[in-house]
Amino acid sequence: MFTNTKSKTGKHWALPFLAAITLVVSAANAQQVVRIGFIDPVRLIEQAPQGGRALEQLEIEFQPSNESLMKQHNRIQEMEAELEKNILVISASDAQVRQREIDNLKRRLKRSQQEAREDYNLRRNEEIGKLQALVREIVVELAKEQGYDLIIEQAVYVSEAVNLTDEVLGRLAQLP
Repeated sequence: MFTNTKSKTGKHWALPFLAAITLVVSAANAQQVVRIGFIDPVRLIEQAPQGGRALEQLEIEFQPSNESLMKQHNRIQEMEAELEKNILVISASDAQVRQREIDNLKRRLKRSQQEAREDYNLRRNEEIGKLQALVREIVVELAKEQGYDLIIEQAVYVSEAVNLTDEVLGRLAQLP
């Protein structure tokens, strides 16, 4: 039936599908009801209250760094404006020295901004990882409590009857 089980990226996409079908067919043969649920992991991460709080904390954490970078930027603009204003009354060599100093400060600022972005992204990814672990824990807890046999995260079509995303969001909202 499926001769090529690899996608263009080389991942086995058909195996989870075949496993789910096998589970459903086996359960049907045994005349048991199989409970399947669906969650939208992207929506859960985007709408979880814990995610919003984590982003607020990150903004507070990185505020001093952002302010420092802004001060450096403003200082460079002041130096450029001063050089432009006085370019006709200072010597050419003095103008070159000042321009080199401005260029060096711009390069340092650019490196500092890049490092700050990388640091922010690392911390953001850490927080997203924590949130993903919490979401998984809530989903497993919900599945066990309500007797689900299978919870999936990707599907072509999902009926609202099996979509558990809102219920998981509700549980996340109840957590401190």
